[in-house]
Amino acid sequence: MELEQIKKILERYNEGKCTSEESRLIEQWFEGINQQHTTQINENELLTELTDIGQQLTNHIQRSQKRTLRPWYYMAAAVAMLVAAGASFLLLRNRPAAHTGDQELQLMALKNSKVISNGYMIVTIAKGDTAHLTLEDGSTVILNAASKLRYPVHFTGGHRDLYLEEGEAFFNVAPQPGSIFTVHAGNTSTTALGTSFNIRAYTHEQKITVALLTGKAKVITAQQKQEPLILSSSEQVRYDCKSLELVKTTFEQEDPIGWQQGTLIFKDATYDEVRAGIENMYNVTIINQSDKKTWTYTGNFRKESLRNVMETICLTESLSFTIKKDTVLLKNKK
Repeated sequence: MELEQIKKILERYNEGKCTSEESRLIEQWFEGINQQHTTQINENELLTELTDIGQQLTNHIQRSQKRTLRPWYYMAAAVAMLVAAGASFLLLRNRPAAHTGDQELQLMALKNSKVISNGYMIVTIAKGDTAHLTLEDGSTVILNAASKLRYPVHFTGGHRDLYLEEGEAFFNVAPQPGSIFTVHAGNTSTTALGTSFNIRAYTHEQKITVALLTGKAKVITAQQKQEPLILSSSEQVRYDCKSLELVKTTFEQEDPIGWQQGTLIFKDATYDEVRAGIENMYNVTIINQSDKKTWTYTGNFRKESLRNVMETICLTESLSFTIKKDTVLLKNKK
């Protein structure tokens, strides 16, 4: 099951579109896991519990819906709900001290991986983690949490093409005369001209942001509705995936790369942007059970504990929250 499919299924749960029976089974199972496992979860035991609850959900779905899909799909969907809600096929582990404050234990939603396929290196980074890469040409890349980058093991033909398939990354490009360095993210392509730049392209945010720290860069779109934009230092361009438009603005130097120092920076951020930032940095899942789905939040957090971050945000938004292992529940303040 792809991560994006899991996210979509979790969104259906967040939006209250699951049946009451499905929701009850998920929440009952998760409550049981929280109470039974305080230090470490045995992988085989967790797999058994996943299978049991998955079968219950499968039986319920098959009773209540027309069988228009193959049976294996129902089981996959049921298990995916559990994985997205915090039940992973991995062992429980502690987060680094910089982000744990209250020493909450976290479940890894996916593992970091680095594999070679058809001449490409594919690097996937888990929630709550980052990675530093050095490419064949001496260029360096810092990948943010929940990100995926694909690039050739060997650059040839005067081109260095990289593909940010999900997430966020900072690129410090090594000069190499006669070899063009281009990063493709969604429908945008950014070509470096002696450059360091940051690209944010999380699919659910429906926008792509290219922020130039040094040098110059050229940004074009696949549709080519606009002329290519040339960025100078401290300029950024935002591509709206719905309107297909590029808009150029300026930024403060720390804003696009604060994540590298463990800083969360929100400026007029939507709920989805706030949720993604917190989930990625602290390796948690946020479930919003409140009536407030539309936010415009501004605030900075530098190496704060998860609890401190949630207390500040919920105070501003007039919400209450609870933290249960790797899940944060948001509710209306009573």
